[in-house]
Amino acid sequence: MDLEPLVERLQQKDLSAFEKLYGMYSENICGVINTIVRNNDLAEEICQDVFVKVWNNAESYNSSKGRFFTWVLNIARNAAIDEVRSKSYKNSKKNLSADYFVSIVADDSAVDSSIDSIGLTKLIKGLKEKCIQLIDVLYFKGFTQKEASEKLEIPLGTVKTRNRSCISQLRKNMQL
Repeated sequence: MDLEPLVERLQQKDLSAFEKLYGMYSENICGVINTIVRNNDLAEEICQDVFVKVWNNAESYNSSKGRFFTWVLNIARNAAIDEVRSKSYKNSKKNLSADYFVSIVADDSAVDSSIDSIGLTKLIKGLKEKCIQLIDVLYFKGFTQKEASEKLEIPLGTVKTRNRSCISQLRKNMQL
């Protein structure tokens, strides 16, 4: 299926195009959000908000700057990180049971199965362990670069440089 005409129809506020794109991407987008917020109900709510933003801002998508899925993914990631950083989210996590934290420690993999459906395992195979750790912390767990620096116990400048290098390597892997 050619995605470009579908995106163009979305930009013209065609509801059927929106429904088709939602069907194509909502499960993966929701999975990525859930990886960050670690709450299925909240992830679904944020996912709905993301697609409302996609509908309202479709005309701002520019195919020359990247793929449509990547554009939607960035909106979703930012929305999930905003939620994690919000006061209401932090307050809701104050009285969590120990089971919540045990599951976080037990599930310390860089890519879980809900995200693997978009092929990330293939993309990260050629990366060094340092890159995998950094991508996991920055993109899947929603840490800031400063927080990643503290967690990984490396200088902030190293985090920034390594992040650029790792993303470049990911781009090369995508072209294989």
